[in-house]
Amino acid sequence: MKEIKKNSILTIINYKHPILFYSLATIIPWMFWFAAGYISHITPVKELYMNLASIIGLIGLVSPVIVAFWLMNKESDFRKDLYYRFFNFKSVKPIYLILTVFLMLVSILLAQAISLLFGHSASQFVITGHYTFSSGVFPVWFLLIIAPVIEELAWHSYGTDCLRNKFNLFKTSLIFGAFWGVWHVPLSLIKDYYQSNLVETGLIYGVNFLVSIIPYVLIMNWLYYKTNRNILVTIIFHITAGFFNEIFSTHPDSKIIQTVLLIVFAIFIVLKEKDFFFNAKLIE
Repeated sequence: MKEIKKNSILTIINYKHPILFYSLATIIPWMFWFAAGYISHITPVKELYMNLASIIGLIGLVSPVIVAFWLMNKESDFRKDLYYRFFNFKSVKPIYLILTVFLMLVSILLAQAISLLFGHSASQFVITGHYTFSSGVFPVWFLLIIAPVIEELAWHSYGTDCLRNKFNLFKTSLIFGAFWGVWHVPLSLIKDYYQSNLVETGLIYGVNFLVSIIPYVLIMNWLYYKTNRNILVTIIFHITAGFFNEIFSTHPDSKIIQTVLLIVFAIFIVLKEKDFFFNAKLIE
């Protein structure tokens, strides 16, 4: 196995401030999201307050990107590295692009198929044309696209690499997965948001969402480093995760089955590529 080229490793070494980044990337969004959660439950002129809550929620979503870009703005090398990671497809193997685009679709379809064995309806495969949550002033389809773009511009421009600088890929993914789960918690307070509706559906489904983040992050970071830190790969993978889990009439139980399938696949790639996940150095 070859090490990723030297200048790429040196760039990751320069991502040095995980505590500062993750502290600001948590505190600032939470301030906006707790405010949005409160406002979303004000009943007089409900539509007006829901629209205001969605705008405040979006500001909170954008704040980690601002923190990441602020930290990267200190040196021109960071900006060059960011540009490079959007357009470095030349050395990317097609299998990783295929998995990026289709893995989440296959996982939810297979989960729904398995759920038929437990008595769930085949109507789950129907493309409904409507969504399981609302997003105030913003169309849901817009949020399903813009939220992954905004998040990954923070998590995989600075956040993942500043952890990878200090830990192997397996620990990096577990730490980030735990953080990301906690980071989402205040969104469950914003009325009619995805996380809020999920909690109202049942505690087990809320827990499943948090558990599913761990294998999802392991797979996403595996794709990220296998494609030489390509940020577009993580954005596309994130978009497909949200989009394909929304377009079908999926029963919540099928999403639990999907989590199990993702865990199995994550275990498979970790065992298959132990060096890649547990070696201190970046290898491909």
